Amino acid sequence: MRLRVPSAVFDATFAHLRYCGGGRRECQALWVGSWTRPDAVERVLHPEHSASAVGFELDPAWLNRFWNELVAAGDGVRVQIHTHPGAAYHSATDDAFPLLSVPGFLSLVIPRFAQGEIGFSNAFLAQIQPDGSWREVPIADHLEIV
Repeated sequence: MRLRVPSAVFDATFAHLRYCGGGRRECQALWVGSWTRPDAVERVLHPEHSASAVGFELDPAWLNRFWNELVAAGDGVRVQIHTHPGAAYHSATDDAFPLLSVPGFLSLVIPRFAQGEIGFSNAFLAQIQPDGSWREVPIADHLEIV
């Protein structure tokens, strides 16, 4: 199944990543959609977090509120997106601390703190496998900008 991501959500994601990271820090965004349309991303959320040039940490109080809001709205996280300072890849830390540990969950990594061209050029998409490991998957097979 390919997730359909509205171009406005895609553009807003890069705006969040660029503003928050300022070209100096990692940043995270989350693509969220209703469970009634599991193939659709409806909005991007920018979680409260602290960050450095080599990582970020979600605010635990924000995360607790977020889970409750998702349940109340009937929504789910489709993809976690975050930046790296250089090349995009799924690091050992990324593997160990995903937002969700559910087979099929996607993690998109954007290189150079999202300061390059808006798009998937040099991005890295990983997916949790049934055994809990992460594997790189083709972006075009899983994400479609509409």
